[in-house]
Order: sequence, then structure tokens, then C-alpha cells
Amino acid sequence: MEVAEVFVSCKKEVHYSRELMLQWPALVRVISGEVRVAAADRSFRYFAGDTILFPRDQLGRMSKLPLNGEPCLAISVVFRKERLKHYYQDITPLALRRTEPLVFGDHPLLQSLFNSLQPYFDLADALPADIAAFKVEEAIRVLRAIDPAADGLLGHFETPGKLDLVQYMEQNYRFNLSLEEFGYLTGRSLTTFKKDFKNTFGSTPGRWLTKKRLELAHYQIVEQERKPSEVYLDTGFEDLSHFSFAFKKYFGYSPTRPGA
Repeated sequence: MEVAEVFVSCKKEVHYSRELMLQWPALVRVISGEVRVAAADRSFRYFAGDTILFPRDQLGRMSKLPLNGEPCLAISVVFRKERLKHYYQDITPLALRRTEPLVFGDHPLLQSLFNSLQPYFDLADALPADIAAFKVEEAIRVLRAIDPAADGLLGHFETPGKLDLVQYMEQNYRFNLSLEEFGYLTGRSLTTFKKDFKNTFGSTPGRWLTKKRLELAHYQIVEQERKPSEVYLDTGFEDLSHFSFAFKKYFGYSPTRPGA
């Protein structure tokens, strides 16, 4: 299913979390609640009124949390590669590529942009494609007018270069990505990723990832006294039942009875 280019999300859960590996840059306006983004070596927290431009091809985990009795409500604008290339075909970016999120202060142009979207969201969760196309281009123009540094996230299209496999995987193994995604982010095809991984770690990616994630989960449960329900997502597992099964198979006892 194709992701909408302009949409609104409302999360009422006490804790909603998912992996964040954006294929394209995305602009997020927090209307209420809290948005947290945790990367391998840093974390960010955003609140109502914050507007953030997230870079593509950066790995992390996004959590959307209610705050002060209000759900996490956010408007997102996704900048597809083909739209950006069309816009920048005759424009030289004013800034070098950057990999950090860009946070915008309150600005009349941003306020006008998001105010113009509100009536559409009273009718549906996402804009129709033809209207979204106009709003995406308007968003690009607004961001560039406010801060030329936006070009560093919007105007560059190169793919990730080949990264050090040991360093990258040791930093990011707890994120629940497919092997294809890990390969892409380390600058490799799936075939090359598997081959390089085997030569580097002496194991298949699947076995190595499972072992690392289970050992991290065990540490958090035993040493930090966290509950299995609190750690399975943070250690790269998709659901609690699969985590419990894998934990018991590896350690010989249930994660609810560590050391038993």
C-alpha cells in the first residue's frame, strides 16, 4: 500500500512505538502530545508546536505518546524522491547534505501552511493525491524560504556509501529492520551484505541478530529489572509471544522467571 504524501496521525495509546527508517525526508508538525525519536547514540523529544524535518536513510525508533490528557496528534508531509528531483532539477542546493533533523521555530509561513491543511483533515486522514502534490511543493518553498539549511535534507539524492559493518551493526542491531534494509543502509546489496556479514562475524545475520537481541533483553530483565512487555520492542522483536518463545529456547527458561 502506497504511503500518503500528506496525512494526519492520532495516537491515543500510552506507548506507541515503531522503527523509523524513512525512505524520503518527512516534515512533522506536532499538534499535541509528545514525539520521541531514539537513534543509536542520541535521542530527541518534540512537543506541541514543534515542526521537524527528518532526513532520509537515518535509523531510529519513533514513539508517539499522549501528554497532559491529550493524544499525540501530528501532521506529516512526505517528500518523495521524484517530486524533489523535479523541483531541484534547475536549482543548486544552498546547503551540503545533513543527517540531523532540522527543527523550525514558530513562523507565519509554517502556520499558514498547516492551517490550510486542517479543513481537509476534518474530512479524511490523508489528502487526495492531486491536492497533496500542490501542498508538498508549497512545503518545499516554505522550508527553503525559512531556512536554507533545508536544502541539506531535501536537495541531495545520493545513496548511502559503504559503511564499516562491525561498527554499524553493533550500534544498530536492536532496530527491527529487514536484511534488505540493513544492507541498503550499510551501502550493500542484499547478496553482498550477507556475504560480508558471514566473512566479518562468522555467522548469518539472522542468527547473530537474534543472539545479540536476546542477550540485551536478558540484561535488561535481570540487571535492570524491566518486564518482558517493556523490553521486547526495544530489543528488536515484533511481538511479545515470539520474544518469549525465542528467549525460552535460547536461555532454557521463561523471561518472566529469569534465572529459574
